[in-house]
Amino acid sequence: MPSTPETALGLVGGSSTLSIPFPQGLNAPDVEVLEEGLVFATPWGESPAFTLFALAGRQVLTCRMHGWRQGVTRADASRQVFWVFQQAGVRKIVAEGGVGSVSPLLDLKDLVIPTDYIDFSVRKDVGLGGSYLGVMRQPTCPHLRQFLFEAAEAAAWEKRDRRVFSRGTYAVTDGRHFESVAEVQMMRQAGADIVGQSMAPEVYLAREIGACYARVDMVVNYGEGVVRDWRHQDLSDIFYGESRVIGNIVLDALRQAEAEDSSCGCADLRRPTLLKEAYGTPQED
Repeated sequence: MPSTPETALGLVGGSSTLSIPFPQGLNAPDVEVLEEGLVFATPWGESPAFTLFALAGRQVLTCRMHGWRQGVTRADASRQVFWVFQQAGVRKIVAEGGVGSVSPLLDLKDLVIPTDYIDFSVRKDVGLGGSYLGVMRQPTCPHLRQFLFEAAEAAAWEKRDRRVFSRGTYAVTDGRHFESVAEVQMMRQAGADIVGQSMAPEVYLAREIGACYARVDMVVNYGEGVVRDWRHQDLSDIFYGESRVIGNIVLDALRQAEAEDSSCGCADLRRPTLLKEAYGTPQED
């Protein structure tokens, strides 16, 4: 198996770019695919296939659909992806995906840059074995969020058929089913705006490896009981028709990301855990 390349930028591809060859399908002049089909040995099995590409002279490591594959649990897939990022030295991670609306104010194709999350999944104890306490008061990086927002605003202005929200709360569920009407109502009462299946455990694993993390999500369906019943045709139209929009947004954000910039404070939110004592006697770090 190949050795892990060294790069500070990572991209977690989701459903919004799954229908095109990414990134080469965008035909961006400053993009060059360097290697494809890179599979690495991890403590949780073989990783998904990664692509290494150059973007404006800097290398980016990416995988498709959050690493999810048939026969691999989503927890293990997330571990594999972020273990590879850790080995590569990734410090800035951008992710994208499709979500359902929880807020009745959201419409199809609206773009949300989540600032917080509520984890309703059962995948909470998913880590890489590091002895860290993740402080989640700032789960997503304010700098990466701003880059995503600016890129999304530019795309929305060009298309003029969607809105961009610079903040929002992402409710995480396990899937692979949509939520019930009662569940969506409960999420709305809890303060969620959108619902999906990938922000956790990704946000925890990014914190564990000391990397900044932010994401952009497109509303691809109305949650059950919100506005109207969702339609499979809407999902299909967005899945095949919006990939280039999201692809260009994440590339534009990564072009602006400064790998060595730590002024956002994300790196300070990974603390040594105290849960490594023997018989109650504190140990030195």
